[in-house]
Amino acid sequence: MNTNEFAQILLTWIKSFLSWIGIPRDRLNELDEIIFLILIVAIAFAVGAVFHYLSVRFTRKVLKYKNISFLRSLIEYNALRKMSAVIPPLIISALLPFAFDYRSTWFTVSEKITWIYFFIALLFSVNAVLNSVGNVLMNKEQLQNRPMKGFIQIFQVIFSCIAIIAIISILINKSPLNLITGLGAFAAVLMLIFKDTILGFVAGVLLSENDMVHIGDWIEMPQNNVNGVVMDITLNVVKVQNFDNTIVTVPPYSLVSGSFINWRGMTESGGRRIMREYALKLDYIQPCTPEFLEKMKKFDADLADFITEKQKQAAEGKVANTDNPAGLVNGTIDTNVGLFRAYMTLYLKRHPFISKDLLLMVRTLAPTENGLPLQIYCFSANKNWPSYESIQAEIMEHFVSVLPEFGLYPFQNPTARDYVISGLIESGKDLSTVAGIPWHSVLPEEK
Repeated sequence: MNTNEFAQILLTWIKSFLSWIGIPRDRLNELDEIIFLILIVAIAFAVGAVFHYLSVRFTRKVLKYKNISFLRSLIEYNALRKMSAVIPPLIISALLPFAFDYRSTWFTVSEKITWIYFFIALLFSVNAVLNSVGNVLMNKEQLQNRPMKGFIQIFQVIFSCIAIIAIISILINKSPLNLITGLGAFAAVLMLIFKDTILGFVAGVLLSENDMVHIGDWIEMPQNNVNGVVMDITLNVVKVQNFDNTIVTVPPYSLVSGSFINWRGMTESGGRRIMREYALKLDYIQPCTPEFLEKMKKFDADLADFITEKQKQAAEGKVANTDNPAGLVNGTIDTNVGLFRAYMTLYLKRHPFISKDLLLMVRTLAPTENGLPLQIYCFSANKNWPSYESIQAEIMEHFVSVLPEFGLYPFQNPTARDYVISGLIESGKDLSTVAGIPWHSVLPEEK
């Protein structure tokens, strides 16, 4: 049965019904049109509801036997309901000529309303399908680090513009091609209105092609108060959760036009760098005597083996080389600083949370007015921020606590308390009654 036959059957039923309820003949034609319009609208929406019901049931049955991510995404974004909303205006448009004369005002108004509704429904359904496609693509492992959400939004903007042009052309009864042609005169205005969208699109392409930033990356942009994890990348906004849980949004093109630090390289590497130093007082650096070396052998077993090996090398006239494991420790037995460097290197090598595969060394830097900087350079195997800070703190605390054992002291500007204690000591005050003296400043009396 074609559309014409179906419409004629409906008209016959309507006339029979109106005659049966006693409507005068002179009013039949007027009521025919109104009732016919109500019926085709009801039938159209009923067909749409049936289509939605059947499509949802079919989709759910398929998902019971096979997990298809696209179908599940269609259900999640309610895309099937929005797609079924496109059917009623198509049915109404096909049956309208049988309800009204095409020259009548009712026909013109109804047709315009129908097609406007069609394009609005089509816009919502296409956006829902695009969201479903974007959700599937973003969940794919090979595409997770691409700004797919931005590209989906670009397609949504393009289709929205097309739908708006079509709706305007229906309202003013002009061809869409005429409107598109006329848009050339407003190109400058459109460029101004959609400046952020255009810049966001270009920035999204550059960020994607150059692999500059991913969702989940920790980035820093001091000029924009950004220091945290990237949560979302869209066409117009990059959302970042800072370390203090505040949310900062910046336009994507600011990442391209400016500079930022991406910590992804650190997270993907084998460790997180530790680079800290203390400045040692120069007047406490001195050569190692045999007695001092013997004393330090009792301080640490690994250090004792190192000193013994170095003494053996010196006696045989050999120098440290890469073939000798003991020579790999960057330190000497010539000075207390060299011995301390050797001890700290051994300490780091046996530390359970320091990476053994990445660079590790203890070195001196250029002397300053505050003394000789002694720097630790290594990598924490644990890259979690709280754990990393704890490991770094533990190493530096151990560093400063064992310095006096090697006859070394860190530089520290004197304070008022230091001057008071110095005056008390010089005045002959009993040291046992003076609080605040460092534990290593007063040596125990020899028995």
